[in-house]
Amino acid sequence: MNRLYRSKRNRIIAGVCGGIGEYFKLDPTLIRLLWLLISIVSAGAGGLVAYIIAWIIIPEEP
Repeated sequence: MNRLYRSKRNRIIAGVCGGIGEYFKLDPTLIRLLWLLISIVSAGAGGLVAYIIAWIIIPEEP
């Protein structure tokens, strides 16, 4: 069973984008770019709030 975790290996700030990339078997850089695009389109607040919520909700890799 594949579970979503914050990555310990592909981490820049909290490992959220790295963990999402590992879960969907995508390059974490692509996830980071998409997250940046969402942040720019939503005037920064939407992407930042979503990242902080994901940081709190998604558990760290065991």
